[in-house]
Amino acid sequence: MDFFGLPEFFEEFVPLARNFLVTMSQPTRLWQLVVIAVAFVIGWLVERWITPRFNRWMRGLTLTTRRARLLILIRERIRWLVPMVLLWLVGIVMLEVTWPSRSYLILFAARLVTALVVISILSRLIRNRPLRKIVRWGAWIAVTLWMIGYFDETITLLDRASINIGEFRLSLLLVLQALISVGLTIFVASWLSGEARTRLMRNEDLSPSMRVLSEKAVTVLLYALALVVGLQVIGFDLSSLTLLSGAIGIGIGFGLQKVVSNLISGVILLLDKSIKPGDVISLGDTFGWISGLGARYVSVVTRDGREYLIPNEDLITGQVVNWSHSSKLVRLDIHFGVAYDADPHAVRRIAIEATAAVKRVQASPAPVCHITGFGDSSVDYILRFWIDDPSGGLTNIRGNVFLALWDALQENQIEIPFPRRDVTIRSGDLAIHRGEDDAG
Repeated sequence: MDFFGLPEFFEEFVPLARNFLVTMSQPTRLWQLVVIAVAFVIGWLVERWITPRFNRWMRGLTLTTRRARLLILIRERIRWLVPMVLLWLVGIVMLEVTWPSRSYLILFAARLVTALVVISILSRLIRNRPLRKIVRWGAWIAVTLWMIGYFDETITLLDRASINIGEFRLSLLLVLQALISVGLTIFVASWLSGEARTRLMRNEDLSPSMRVLSEKAVTVLLYALALVVGLQVIGFDLSSLTLLSGAIGIGIGFGLQKVVSNLISGVILLLDKSIKPGDVISLGDTFGWISGLGARYVSVVTRDGREYLIPNEDLITGQVVNWSHSSKLVRLDIHFGVAYDADPHAVRRIAIEATAAVKRVQASPAPVCHITGFGDSSVDYILRFWIDDPSGGLTNIRGNVFLALWDALQENQIEIPFPRRDVTIRSGDLAIHRGEDDAG
């Protein structure tokens, strides 16, 4: 590794810094710096004074979302807006009444602050906060260097600050170009991915599973394309990645088998549409509805609010009950028994009428009731009914049907038998046993 260009970098940077300090130490420049500092102090004081009053004024208004965001944008930049206005006013006045050189720094600061405010506002379009800060500060530094006339010199110095790794030359300029180009292309890919996701999710012609699959495919394609374009912009030779891709393939084959298996299983689930968002499934002791399909797992939310992340492979290889795969209609069974002295024809009619009156029970197919056997103390029946919203819960609808059946049987004076045991204690035998025990 050969460090090349670093001595030249410092040799040229020191004279630039020395010349800048000498220029700023002139009397006509010093008092302009004082005016600039006073403008920023006034901006800070105005912000401290006006912000509480501005907040109270906003709370008393009825604002739309767009107007509220605009007012918040202004409130957060009062400390910059006030110096900007003051510097422009003072600079224009000084330019009219005195020599241009005596207002040069003031007008320069006004233009610089204006550019910084514009960059700050435009950077709000970036939703990712860390990325927004990086872009904002990078743009501020670039604009400042360009306005003071040191942009080209800085580019030259960054290019000279380099190291040689074999035949490859890595400079600070190349690193910055890579970060900017890749970051910009990824930002564009992220924006396009969000727009594609919104449009795909609104497309009613596609099934839910195909929407998710299409959205993920578009996202992966856009990000891969952004990475390739970003690397090619800086002149990176992609053929050098051949060896790295081979090593990654070997690592995937040996160390990431489960991860790859879950990824492929997720694609299969999306293609065959056996599992899709909104389905109600049972897997072992887990019963709930699918809230989302991920690249590695499926999110299942149960009735008690718990969210289970089930690996895609388990849904492919295991036995899954999909209550709403081809139809949302679900049949539920209830077993009950009544006394032998009740008319079975009346029991069947009463059970069906009571069940049909329960909310969520479907009228078609209609509830049915059948005799299943003659027990020791009861005639046993099975009551079957259908619902079309299994995501609403199964236990609660069973409980409601049981309650309606209880009320109907009680109203018609039909007894629901329960086991009874009669215990007879014979006092003579008990006395004999006690005597034998005493004698022993």
